[in-house]
Amino acid sequence: MKFLNKDDSYIEFVADRPGHDRRYSLDTSKLRQELGWKPTVSFADGLGKTIKWYQDNPSWWQRIKSGEYLKYYQEHYGTVVKGEL
Repeated sequence: MKFLNKDDSYIEFVADRPGHDRRYSLDTSKLRQELGWKPTVSFADGLGKTIKWYQDNPSWWQRIKSGEYLKYYQEHYGTVVKGEL
């Protein structure tokens, strides 16, 4: 919550969905060993940059949050059932 200058009272815990993965992980060892790849941005820095981008580009996400994007999908793909996307 530090990236948003909010305290933990804004966190809302919800019940887990049945069958929901408890952990997501990525094994980059093959990338590192065979290609010499390594991350150039730490997770914390990347998260901060991602949040900053969303804060600086509200015109991009406001159309999604408002539901405006559904008009595009309906025009190009037909009726969209809520929860389908």
